[in-house]
Amino acid sequence: MFMMFVPAKIVINNEEEYFQIVWSDGKIYHYPLLGLRRNCPCIMCRGGHDKMQIFEPLAFNEKASVPVTIRRADQIGNHAIQIHWSDGHNSGMYRWSTLRDLYEEWKSEAK
Repeated sequence: MFMMFVPAKIVINNEEEYFQIVWSDGKIYHYPLLGLRRNCPCIMCRGGHDKMQIFEPLAFNEKASVPVTIRRADQIGNHAIQIHWSDGHNSGMYRWSTLRDLYEEWKSEAK
């Protein structure tokens, strides 16, 4: 059976540079902002339609030389969030399923 996890709460902490999701199943995921920005799912950032599902989970391990912050985040329906970044970029639509999978892949590769 397919289970759809949705956020129960979202916290944006620009000072400490993380984006936190408390999922409906109680799991809490902290996403470093640079890694989240580097994994923007839009076609411009991914480099074309054939690369739309290729992400870089290890980008979450990188340290930002310049602060990366979120200006605003808007929920898109019940399935995604659009993040407005400090660099002016805002065309990526981060699906809940993508965010969850990306985090779990990052943590499994970090072991």
